Amino acid sequence: MVKIMIAVDGSEAALEGVRHGIKLMQQGLDAHFVIAHVQKEASLLELATTDSDLIANASIEAGMDLVAPAQELLKAAGAQYEVEISLGEPANTLIDIAESTECEQIIIGATGQGGLGSILIGSVSREIARHSRLPVTIVKLPEIIQVDEVDEAS
Repeated sequence: MVKIMIAVDGSEAALEGVRHGIKLMQQGLDAHFVIAHVQKEASLLELATTDSDLIANASIEAGMDLVAPAQELLKAAGAQYEVEISLGEPANTLIDIAESTECEQIIIGATGQGGLGSILIGSVSREIARHSRLPVTIVKLPEIIQVDEVDEAS
């Protein structure tokens, strides 16, 4: 069984990464997924004016809300998965999660912007691809053809 981490941030691009993992599973890959989400840590001002445990708990709760749609997709597909929510700098923390949970690869969504912008990927995706020792699959949202683009092509 292959263990694959899928980074989730609540975006549609992240859900496309989940869908990609499900598609691999449906094509016969025996996989267990680790759904990973990272919340940024509180600022010094927030820590100085609020209870740090309260902030951490609120961050974890917010993270669980953001991974809920990914969990629903995986449950519906009958996939095996676990959830990891952490606090820290997103790229490095996601790499740490993948390594500590003994994943063999990483899937992460990236938002393409169409046209020339479609070659660009997000900064977290780019940093993970650059620094991870694991194979990284970056999944882009399908390009949506605008109505005016169709009219111009006719």
